[in-house]
Amino acid sequence: MYTEGDGVLGQSPKKSKKNQNVAMQQQKQSMKVAPSSVPGMVLSAEHWPLLLKNFDKMNVRTNHFTPLDSGCCPLRRPITEYIKSGIINLDKPSNPSSHEVVAWIKRILKVEKTGHSGTLDPKVTGCLLVCIERATRLVKSQQTAGKEYVCIFRLHEPVEESRVKQMITRLLGAQFQRPPLISAVKRQLRIRKIKSISLIEYDAKNSLGIFHTACEAGTYVRTMCVHLGLYLGVGGHMQELRRVRSGHHGEEDGLVTMHDVLDAKWEFDHNQDEAALRRVIRPLESLLTQHKRIIMKDSAINAICYGAKIMLPGVLRYDDGIGMNDEIVLVTTKGEAICLAIALMTTSTMSSCDHGVVAKIKRVVLERDTYPRKWGLGPKASMKKTMIREGLLDKHGRPNDKTPPAWISGYTDYRSKTETGPGIAPESAAPTTVAPASAAPVIKSEPLDRAEKKRKVSAKLQIHFFALCIIFRYTTLILD
Repeated sequence: MYTEGDGVLGQSPKKSKKNQNVAMQQQKQSMKVAPSSVPGMVLSAEHWPLLLKNFDKMNVRTNHFTPLDSGCCPLRRPITEYIKSGIINLDKPSNPSSHEVVAWIKRILKVEKTGHSGTLDPKVTGCLLVCIERATRLVKSQQTAGKEYVCIFRLHEPVEESRVKQMITRLLGAQFQRPPLISAVKRQLRIRKIKSISLIEYDAKNSLGIFHTACEAGTYVRTMCVHLGLYLGVGGHMQELRRVRSGHHGEEDGLVTMHDVLDAKWEFDHNQDEAALRRVIRPLESLLTQHKRIIMKDSAINAICYGAKIMLPGVLRYDDGIGMNDEIVLVTTKGEAICLAIALMTTSTMSSCDHGVVAKIKRVVLERDTYPRKWGLGPKASMKKTMIREGLLDKHGRPNDKTPPAWISGYTDYRSKTETGPGIAPESAAPTTVAPASAAPVIKSEPLDRAEKKRKVSAKLQIHFFALCIIFRYTTLILD
């Protein structure tokens, strides 16, 4: 295997690049998987970006494919496309709602569509993943991802720290919750799972404490504080809350403020400097780095974008540990995310089979026609197009009166609802016969159907009438 760009990955880099950091190399080099006739070459892809990281450790199905010039590495997209397929790990300020913050980002970047990874209450701060245009296709998967919070709570009476540590463990596991009076969802009882909770600090004098929790999406931490007060028998409420992680994006993963976004956009508009915008906005592929991957051939990408089945012959490489019904991501040879899919084959099945459906599409991420269309180029399809041009088939590719008998008997149209195949002519090719004038007229069954319906309706009405008469009779007897 080799890479197109500054050299072959696995060989020692040039001396001039020894002191350059990894980020600069990722920006300058063209990172993509290329075909090779050398089997078993060991690559070191530890510093490859996003979905191509450590791809040399993936299982290889084949090294042979035809590379296409379409598409590019996510980090090297043109700035307009980079913005429209990016995400922002935003540090939400206190007071504005999540909806307001997302609307401001939309206005600053001058884009048509934005979304976020889960609502934060107005007073809550912390990680809010803002998805821009094409990245909004991944919003659903991010809204259901786990969250982590750091919370300051206040107890209504002094309590010993040992009791607080003892009772806070009761909040672990599945918990019944009813959303607060002021909330964005319907107030009905529901179950949310608390994965971990730990007391960081407690001030017994002021009855203030801090805890860290990792929980399921949709958990109300203020309700947890109320429950903790009830367990202690003194009452309690939430003082302050901050989200420190959303999905696998935390505070340490390029967290930016609203001012950073505004300054980066100003720098681009006035000085044509893309560096700040590329630092603030990250490619949508960064949301999918925890998924299991399957790398597809370039010729199969556009067909998948149009909804084709994901077949095993189009697979180049696949990760270890893929199980049935796991959510996986399909990747191009340049590291672009094609779609999210549900696995229909395990890793061991893929290694032992040579045909079959690998996965079922869940959500297509890549735009259609980013890669050229590569289906319908076989010998049968080419012959069919030629016959349509010459008038031997109609414009839909179906037989007409000029179609050769050899085509009708030897071609199977899988789009037709009726069974067609060798020796079976389709419905459109079947000769039509005209009934003679002396033939007996066909008696329509429509009048009989109408008469039957009228009879049934009248019978129901009679039954209802008799029932009403009986009820009226008994009512009058009781009143008398």
